[in-house]
Amino acid sequence: MAMDERDFEKLAQFFSDDVLCEYGPYGSWSGKPTVLENYRKTFTGDLAPPFTSQHINTNHTIELLSSTEAKGRCYLLDVATHVAPDENPILWFALYDEEYRKEQGGWVFTRTSLQFFWPQRHVTPPYSG
Repeated sequence: MAMDERDFEKLAQFFSDDVLCEYGPYGSWSGKPTVLENYRKTFTGDLAPPFTSQHINTNHTIELLSSTEAKGRCYLLDVATHVAPDENPILWFALYDEEYRKEQGGWVFTRTSLQFFWPQRHVTPPYSG
């Protein structure tokens, strides 16, 4: 929700300092400062106001690997809410592969990798089929 609210300071608390975000056509972003800078660059123009796009996540699975590490997956339905009613609001169908670490009593993303399936396919193995 912090991403869709365009509250990047709030969003920052959910990433480790050494986070790696692999976002297909948007590139690979390494480290919290770079991630936040790139989010700010991405959500400009029509996408700048809060909730002009919504990242709907569903079908979450999380596997606890230890008391401080976990991995997870979920689907992404990415929609634009600023388009006219007769326009297609769907931006992407994708899958998040993620890794988490418990730091200072809370869980943060250490890696998030998006596999894009529609409307263009941007996938890496094992999803290339």
